[in-house]
Amino acid sequence: MSKAMMIRDVPKSERPRERLIRDGAEALSNQELVALLLGSGTRQESVLDLAGRVVQHFDGLKLLKEATVAEFMSIRGIGEAKAVQLRAAIEIGKRIKQFPVEETHVVRSPQDVADYMMEEMRHLKQEHFVALYLNTKNAVLHKKTLFIGSLNASLVHPREVFKEALRYSSASIVCLHNHPSGNPEPSQEDIDVTKRLVSTGKMLGVELLDHVIIGDRKFYSMKEKGYI
Repeated sequence: MSKAMMIRDVPKSERPRERLIRDGAEALSNQELVALLLGSGTRQESVLDLAGRVVQHFDGLKLLKEATVAEFMSIRGIGEAKAVQLRAAIEIGKRIKQFPVEETHVVRSPQDVADYMMEEMRHLKQEHFVALYLNTKNAVLHKKTLFIGSLNASLVHPREVFKEALRYSSASIVCLHNHPSGNPEPSQEDIDVTKRLVSTGKMLGVELLDHVIIGDRKFYSMKEKGYI
């Protein structure tokens, strides 16, 4: 029996492609989604049956997401073209997942900044300088690690900090860096860098709201201490 005849055995309204268009991708089973990626089966097997074997072989999506081209090709009925197509689709999914979730993180105080970044930064073994770029409502538009290494005036270039602010049309920014020692007390270098950033922000019309130093479950706000 040919592949086309087997597909025709399924009422058109119930075929994966038609169901996806009508009901959305979330309405399809893992098997049906894989079948759409495969596109066709073999002379001996429908695309749905082939997709079912693929899902079964990898014990569902958990193992499927790590499958290689060679592993796909080890399955009867999967050639290089289908294997590459599956691998490419999985890689796209993984890359999409890496984008930050569009959650609204509003920072109105140094405590808000610390709550947002503490767990991410307090265990770092090197100093990381991070900027949060905010809109007019103090919601985080963008977060970027700009420098890694001991904080000093030659390393932290205001142009790099504010280039991102202009790129994202930020109304203001908050800068942070961590102290691997766990003690968030600022050094003179920290204070000097903060003053440079404040001055640059005033010239560009992008306010530096705060420079927060992250220690081990402790933080230091340059704003609260009067440096900004």
